[in-house]
Amino acid sequence: MDIRKLDRTAVLETVRLVRQADPTDWDLPTPCAGWTLRQLVAHMAGQHHGFAAAAAGGGEDLAVWQPSALGEDPSTTYRAAAWTAIDAFAEQGVLTREFLLPEISATRRFPASVAIGFHFLDHVVHGWDVARTLGVPLDLGEEVAEAALAFALRVPDDERRLIPEPLFRPALPAAPGASSLDLVLTSLGRSPDWSAAAVL
Repeated sequence: MDIRKLDRTAVLETVRLVRQADPTDWDLPTPCAGWTLRQLVAHMAGQHHGFAAAAAGGGEDLAVWQPSALGEDPSTTYRAAAWTAIDAFAEQGVLTREFLLPEISATRRFPASVAIGFHFLDHVVHGWDVARTLGVPLDLGEEVAEAALAFALRVPDDERRLIPEPLFRPALPAAPGASSLDLVLTSLGRSPDWSAAAVL
C-alpha cells in the first residue's frame, strides 16, 4: 500500500479520536510520561506542521516543529494541523523529494517514503496513546498495524533510547501471541496494558 494512504488512515484515526475528548479530558495523563492529553495533542499538531514544512523543503527550521497552541477548541485546531500534513504529502511529486527532519538528524536528508513512514508510525502510536487516555478503541485494522510493525522493527533499540526525553523508550518483552499492534507498542517501549485510571 502507498505509504501516503497508510499515513492518511492513521492520521484521520487520530482526528476521530481527538474529537471524542471533552473539556474534562485535556488534563488527563497519557502513556507519554509527564504529558497530559493537551500536551500530547499539541505535540502531534506540531509534528504535522513540521512534516508539512519538510515536505515543502523547509524542515530545517526547528520553530515549525514546536508543539502547537491548541486554543479554546483543541479538536478543531488539531484537525486543521492534521490536514496540513495530509495535503502536503498528497502533492504531486512529493515522493521524489528528500525531507530534512532535524529532530532525527540535523544534516541527513531522508527519502520521502522513509520520512512519511516515520510520520505514519508516530501517529499509529500516538493514536493508541489518545485512545488509551480516553478509554476508547483504536480502529486501524490489521493491515495498518502490520505495516506499522514493519517500520517499528527498524527503529534501533540502542543508547539513544536511554537519553532524557527519547523518541522511544527501550523495548519491552511482548506477551505470547501478541497482536501486531501490541508488538508495535512493546518494540517502542510502551506497555499495551497502560491505562489512565492506573495512573490517576
